[in-house]
Amino acid sequence: MGRHGDNVTRRHGDAGTRGRRDAEMGRRGDAGTRGCGEKNEDLELKEISPRPRVPASPRRFTMFPRFVVISLLVFLIWLFLAPFLAERLIIEKRLEKADAILVLGGSYTYIERTQKAAELFKEGVAPKIYLTDDGEYAGWSKIEKRNPPYVELARNSLIAQGVPGENIEILEPQVTGTIYEARILSQKAGVTALKSVLIVTSAYHTRRAFSTFQRVLAANNQSIELGVVSPPTGEQMPPPFSWWLSAKGWNFVAGEYVKSVVYWLYY
Repeated sequence: MGRHGDNVTRRHGDAGTRGRRDAEMGRRGDAGTRGCGEKNEDLELKEISPRPRVPASPRRFTMFPRFVVISLLVFLIWLFLAPFLAERLIIEKRLEKADAILVLGGSYTYIERTQKAAELFKEGVAPKIYLTDDGEYAGWSKIEKRNPPYVELARNSLIAQGVPGENIEILEPQVTGTIYEARILSQKAGVTALKSVLIVTSAYHTRRAFSTFQRVLAANNQSIELGVVSPPTGEQMPPPFSWWLSAKGWNFVAGEYVKSVVYWLYY
């Protein structure tokens, strides 16, 4: 009887323990179910909710104004630098009197160069005008039915402006650059005893031309007084303040700097 009661008590105790465990597990299951449900709802809300906008970086708004400011500064510097670069190429050394005026070849720029030479001749600066022949030809002439050489047009231009033909001489041979014009003059001076020559060329060519003639004559031990003048810019040569606005200006100004470097290296 005692053992049977103990067994009954243990069975009732075991059953109570199992009941409490089942109840506890049920509560946990409910809590887990509620937790999963809440997590699923959160996921659904996150999927439905739009993604928040990320504010644009301030750099995106500052890059453009900075570029504009830098570009404006570069442009303003160029506005001051461009005229200086052009004017740096122009020199003038006038002679009151000279044995001859030498007009350098320059294809279509013969127009302004011969105008200046004729003006000097009529002022009595020199009794003789020399022309160099660059071997270039002008466009087709409907009247002459040919392409006339520029040196011929230069001679005709001088005559049309009042220079007698006997006072004009075309130097030979043909030349392909300023260095060869200087060498021709050196040869001419050796046979005619020239003591002074006034060079006429375009404005942006004056500095290189003058220095080239000086070097060649000095190398040949010839003491000849040299001068150099040019027609004013604005006719066939663009003005110093606006040369960079045209392709012709880049050819005459920027191109002259390139030629100056070549002459400095090789001649």
